[in-house]
Amino acid sequence: MGWSIHLHLISAIAWIGGAVFMFVLGIFMRDKRAQKEVYPRIGPLFGYYQIVALLILVATGLFMISQNGLLTLLLSGDTSEIVLTLQKKLILVGFVIILTIIHFIIAYKTNDFERTFWQNIISRASSLLIFFINLWILHYAIIIRHYL
Repeated sequence: MGWSIHLHLISAIAWIGGAVFMFVLGIFMRDKRAQKEVYPRIGPLFGYYQIVALLILVATGLFMISQNGLLTLLLSGDTSEIVLTLQKKLILVGFVIILTIIHFIIAYKTNDFERTFWQNIISRASSLLIFFINLWILHYAIIIRHYL
């Protein structure tokens, strides 16, 4: 696997670690005024950082799927445990990408503006789902690595 696994791991650490940081920040920063000062400043920087990490994760993930002969197995209808686990992981990755797009659209449209009730609910719900799905993806990654 060489360089791709290392780059994938570093990007996963950046992606999941950043999500954990924002999750903890959201829980412990109760002062609404402080939130309004902090989030508009770190949000855009964090967003770009996360987009780069996600793109690297997807690119290196696809590369490793191809390099390990898993693409052929995925497309052949193989029902081995590794293929089923990889399918589950890829479905979750798809959900994370969709939720990330939704979250970023709302975040960038409302960075300097007050969010509506629904924008706030959707943004927070998507962020929370991304956080927990990331942990689920990590679980499947560990299982897949065990098989390889």
